[in-house]
Amino acid sequence: MAQQRWRREARAPQGEGAAQVDRAVTVWLRGASRAGPAADGARDPRGTRTLRRHFVWAPRPVPHALRAPQPRCSQSSRRGAMKEAPTRGKHYEEEEEDALPDSDALPDSDDEVELDKPRPIQIVLAHEDDHNFELDEAALEKILLQEHIKDLNIVVVSVAGAFRKGKSFLLDFMLRYMYNRTSPCWIGGNNEPLTGFTWRGGCERETTGIQIWSEVFVIDKPNGTKVAVLLMDTQGAFDSQSTIKDCATVFALSTMTSSVQVYNLSQNIQEDDLQHLQLFTEYGRLAMEEIYQKPFQTLMFLIRDWSYPYEHAYGLEGGKKFLEKRLQVKQNQHEELQNVRKHIHSCFSNLGCFLLPHPGLKVATNPNFDGRLNDIDEEFKNELRNLVPLLLAPENLVEKEISGSKVTCRDLVEYFKAYIKIYQGEELPHPKSMLQATAEANNLAAVAGAKDLYSKGMEQICGGDKPYIAPSDLERKHQDFRETAIRQFRSVKKMGGEEFCRRYQEQLEVEIDEIYANFVKHNDGKNIFYAARTPATLFAVMFAMYIISGLTGFLGMNSIATLCNLVLGMALISFCTWAYVKYSGEFREIGTAIDQIAEAIWEQRNPRKVFSKLFEVLRRRTIRRALTSVPRQRLSSNNNKKKN
Repeated sequence: MAQQRWRREARAPQGEGAAQVDRAVTVWLRGASRAGPAADGARDPRGTRTLRRHFVWAPRPVPHALRAPQPRCSQSSRRGAMKEAPTRGKHYEEEEEDALPDSDALPDSDDEVELDKPRPIQIVLAHEDDHNFELDEAALEKILLQEHIKDLNIVVVSVAGAFRKGKSFLLDFMLRYMYNRTSPCWIGGNNEPLTGFTWRGGCERETTGIQIWSEVFVIDKPNGTKVAVLLMDTQGAFDSQSTIKDCATVFALSTMTSSVQVYNLSQNIQEDDLQHLQLFTEYGRLAMEEIYQKPFQTLMFLIRDWSYPYEHAYGLEGGKKFLEKRLQVKQNQHEELQNVRKHIHSCFSNLGCFLLPHPGLKVATNPNFDGRLNDIDEEFKNELRNLVPLLLAPENLVEKEISGSKVTCRDLVEYFKAYIKIYQGEELPHPKSMLQATAEANNLAAVAGAKDLYSKGMEQICGGDKPYIAPSDLERKHQDFRETAIRQFRSVKKMGGEEFCRRYQEQLEVEIDEIYANFVKHNDGKNIFYAARTPATLFAVMFAMYIISGLTGFLGMNSIATLCNLVLGMALISFCTWAYVKYSGEFREIGTAIDQIAEAIWEQRNPRKVFSKLFEVLRRRTIRRALTSVPRQRLSSNNNKKKN
């Protein structure tokens, strides 16, 4: 009775999954019948006999490539290429009045099924709070270090570009091809939803960080070698939550680790697309070790929604002619435009382009579009049948190479670890937006102009051919030219806003003060007495120490006399060293130190300041010595007198 009720009310899927559901339900009921009368009498505490139970149907996925081929691919009833990766299990809920089922008779749990099901795995995690990236090493190693693939050469196909341009959508068709590459109808049935990498319509981003497909495909190449093929999806660039550094890091990391990078663009190749490509690839090249050849392998420009087939036909040939025209270096081009094109040619060993038509109005405007081929224009599907094998057919696979050496799955794990550490550190400069870079260049140019104005004014006052000027007059001229330079900086039209420009004005003021300090030293060097300041100071110290040493020795204060003789000797050695430095030009650091010491003494050239403490010590010692040298008077005593 219970078995009939289950078969009547449970809504099992039709087709090949229905048989699995029937077998699972039968096993469940047999387990329930073995529970016996005790189970039949199971009731809830309120006395009712109804207990709500859940049954999860999640059969082990069966790759479509292992199924029997269909004779025709045009019929909508044909099972699709991606049925092996269902997005979720189907839940069946039923009122049961009898016993609870035996736990051993239940099918596999959701967690066990999830482990076996091919799905996208995120290996590079994006942290939005600090705009940093983290590598999930455990997930990457679990995929690439499997015994049957870890020593195989790897082919990595990555898709990168701006967000909401259909990168994940394209990768799902690549997955269909990989699971059905032997079938001419690999593109799937007309009514089959598109699954695999998560995608959706709308204007908000879907993918973050870097994802790879959990199943690595082992392919036999025409030469008989086996290679591992890995598909990679990347975070879209230029969304509202990512900085330029975030976009550059994701693009550079995917380009460095892939053998084929598909640069997904919309409608045309614009100049800003090439400039961003130049920035991102240069950011990747900085992270790599010193190389003597082109650092990256194949770059495929994929132009989506191409609207000019009358100029360049859809497909590879039209794209090749279009790309040659767009990347051509012309003599009449501006130097900036030439450098962008030369840089792209210097970074990639192979460049290609494919022109893809628009998929149709239903794809663009229908919020419920789920990837069914019925909703896609036939022209788009035809070109898609040409594009995907061009990238993934065994004869077209490009094995990953770094510095001319083939890379295995095991090697790729280590390269990922090394590259992510570089981008997590601070060794690389931070890429900036075009506005920020232009504003910095604009303000730096204004700072340079203001400094040049100040320097020219000061050169007219105390330049190399000008005589010595009094320090007070030099200070006054410095203040005048400083104000003039700051006014000129403020008068220049600059980008970045007031707060941004204020930082550069502060930088200008600091640099002007440094220039003024150099002019002061240069002016002092013109004073003949300043040039003789060091030897004069040293002679004065030696003379003073000689006099004090003789005086204290005469008074018997030998310790002070010895100290003065020591200072006298040091001053004499310093004078000889200074003379040698000035004559030979060697040991300039020592000469500079002697000049600084002499200048410090010269600043305190008043004897009252220089020798006040010394004279105070001498005075105290003299007074103490005088007091101790006076003979002590004896007091008279009556002890020796006779008493009457």
